[in-house]
Amino acid sequence: MKMGMSPMQELANISNRLPVDVLQDINQRIGDWLATGGKETDAYIEQQLRYAKNVIEAIK
Repeated sequence: MKMGMSPMQELANISNRLPVDVLQDINQRIGDWLATGGKETDAYIEQQLRYAKNVIEAIK
């Protein structure tokens, strides 16, 4: 993660490099997380960012 950038900001920055189905899945998961009381600063959001980065790396 870049300095000073939240996981949500970094996800937004790399979202154009993700396949649509992966982006929709991450969006749904994060939306559900936040709807049930989760916060944007929780480790779960960082986990979704790691997943997104792994997908990008795998499709290079």
